Amino acid sequence: MSQGNKGKVYLVGAGPGRADLITVRGAEVLKSADCIIYDKLANPALLNYAGADAEIIHVPKRIGGRSFTQEEINKLLIEKASSGKTVVRLKGGDPCIFGRGAEEAKILAEAGIDFEIVPGVTAAIAAAEYAGIMLTDRDYSSQVVFITGHEAEGKKDTNIDWHLLAKFRGTIVFYMAMGTLQFIAEQLIKNGMKDDTAVAVIADATMPTQRTTKAALRLIADKCKQEKIEPPAIVVIGNAADSDTKLSWFMKKPLFGKSIVVTRDRRGNADFAAKIIQQGGSPIDFTTLEIKPLTQTNKFLQTLSRLPDYDWIIFTSANGVNIFFDRLRDFDKDARVFASAKIAAIGRQTANRLAEFGTRPDFVSTIFTSKDLAKQLICFTNLQGKKVLLLRSQIASNELADLLQQAGAEVDNVPIYTAVTAKSDCAWLTEKISGGAIDWLTFASPSAAKGFLEQIQADLVNSSNVKVASIGPVTSEQLKNLGVKVDVQATEHTIDGLLDAIERSEKRKT
Repeated sequence: MSQGNKGKVYLVGAGPGRADLITVRGAEVLKSADCIIYDKLANPALLNYAGADAEIIHVPKRIGGRSFTQEEINKLLIEKASSGKTVVRLKGGDPCIFGRGAEEAKILAEAGIDFEIVPGVTAAIAAAEYAGIMLTDRDYSSQVVFITGHEAEGKKDTNIDWHLLAKFRGTIVFYMAMGTLQFIAEQLIKNGMKDDTAVAVIADATMPTQRTTKAALRLIADKCKQEKIEPPAIVVIGNAADSDTKLSWFMKKPLFGKSIVVTRDRRGNADFAAKIIQQGGSPIDFTTLEIKPLTQTNKFLQTLSRLPDYDWIIFTSANGVNIFFDRLRDFDKDARVFASAKIAAIGRQTANRLAEFGTRPDFVSTIFTSKDLAKQLICFTNLQGKKVLLLRSQIASNELADLLQQAGAEVDNVPIYTAVTAKSDCAWLTEKISGGAIDWLTFASPSAAKGFLEQIQADLVNSSNVKVASIGPVTSEQLKNLGVKVDVQATEHTIDGLLDAIERSEKRKT
């Protein structure tokens, strides 16, 4: 059939939970989509890949409020594709493992709509491996079978061969089985499986809230009720479930399960949150700042035309680097604008961000304060009579400029951004802190500390069990002035250093 003006549908597996477990191909098609239709089990963080103009449609099933039947979703796919759109149908796990992908592919084919299936990491594989459970092993399991614990509604005859499963000499994995776990155990025992067969139930797999419950087959349903294990969860039955606890690598990560509030600007919080997730922690976004570029001003535009006149150009933050190069792109320019000028950066985080834009700094301070940057640069080179340009925050102190001028440099201080307080709904966070549900508050700048404590009372922070982590002495001093006790301060004044300080503190408690 001729496709005419019809678009295309991508049936994309979103992976098992964590946003970074989507495939490269899956991320690629999300970026190109005109319309994204996503399930409840697809991590909403994946929508960050979407283009600014993409239409986003959430199609949850049977969870209260507005829910969608499969027939409605099928109709929606055809409607959007028939209007010429590139559509991504984003489904949890793999689209064709108990995900209705086969049904959706069939209706698209019948409608003459082009489609592509993009496989995803299915929940059984990811849940087991993140729990340190090996579904196959040469010593105890040479075969594995995936079973649905929730067959089609209204189906009269089951496709599950309980007698065969009870005799199966391998690993059995049930999807969507929490509502029928007692029935499953009874059927397997009734058909000959030993009632002490090992079972593991993994909930919230790959996420910082992951939980694993183990028990004998006859006891597993009651234990899950006692421990309040809820969907989404995967059930593993057989010798594989009785795994060596030393293999449970994910839940041994240094920050596993720790609730860590990030208080930077939105872009900074996203970067910080990604690092926390890598260490097993649970980031909680509380944006306190809005970064506003000042690169539209005449002062900046005039400076941009004079960059070749400077001997040294200094960046004091990754924010400054981002904003500078964002503006360069508007003029179709790149790092070549620096010409013969040498570049200095405050610390490796700023240096790494410069490197991402094709610029290798000539000097990087090893201590990450403006004062130390000035002292180290003065020792590194003779600044007498040199023209130096500072590209930084409007609210930065004058200390750096003053020290460079004292060394004989001619300094131009050009603000390229400022930070203003961003107000957030703070009632939910106040409740979480009061209830002991937050482990850490993190502060990466004096501005973030000020913005946070304009909304959350210092007395609440000090009277709770929450710990406070500061990126460095300037931020710590601000917190002290605002009446908050600092529990840990980063040795290296970077986000990585801040995480290291929290990890060291957590290790001391164990």
